[in-house]
Amino acid sequence: MDSSLTRDLYRDIVDFAHTTPSWTQHLAELWTEAGLLLFGLLFLVAWWRARTGDTRALGLAVIAPLATAVGYVVSESLKSVVDEERPCRTVVDAAASLVPCPPTGDWSFPSNHSAIAGAAAVALAIAWPRAALLTVPMALLMAFSRVFVGVHYPHDVLTGLIVGAVVAAVVVALLLRPARALLGTMRTSRAPLVVWFAGPGEPAVPAPRRETFAPRA
Repeated sequence: MDSSLTRDLYRDIVDFAHTTPSWTQHLAELWTEAGLLLFGLLFLVAWWRARTGDTRALGLAVIAPLATAVGYVVSESLKSVVDEERPCRTVVDAAASLVPCPPTGDWSFPSNHSAIAGAAAVALAIAWPRAALLTVPMALLMAFSRVFVGVHYPHDVLTGLIVGAVVAAVVVALLLRPARALLGTMRTSRAPLVVWFAGPGEPAVPAPRRETFAPRA
């Protein structure tokens, strides 16, 4: 997996990272983890804004974090099959990584952070289209940051993004219908916790009133 091209690109990016100001390096280190927290916050916002919408909107918002979790599981499963060593350990002529190199056994391909970012970006964009203006750049920056800090090859993060995005799209497509049916049932409940989670939905439109006329005597 670690061809000369991707090794050279890794080396160039990590060498470049060492020429940037210290605040840029610290920001990249922070972003590799803080981005996950921000995606989590966006999941909550998407769910909250969809609570008063129809079951489709709410279903997409509820599925989004689940689709992201499945994207992570698929990525982690691939990582256990492809035992690729981290570049911070194998590319010896590159500058040192900005963060501690993960131990042997914590393999490099694909990038779990990138898979999570790709899955979250796509799932949120489906549930909340306008959010794509934020989620897509977030995912790309998170993937790049993993190479920037020196713990992944470029092909690790590219594959992670693609795997996460594809898995999320498939999970959303498969689960939307049953999720809508379940949420529709939940909205008939009067249990406070269920109402809080599923929301009241759109108010029912009353059926038109039928007027009756008594026959003339």
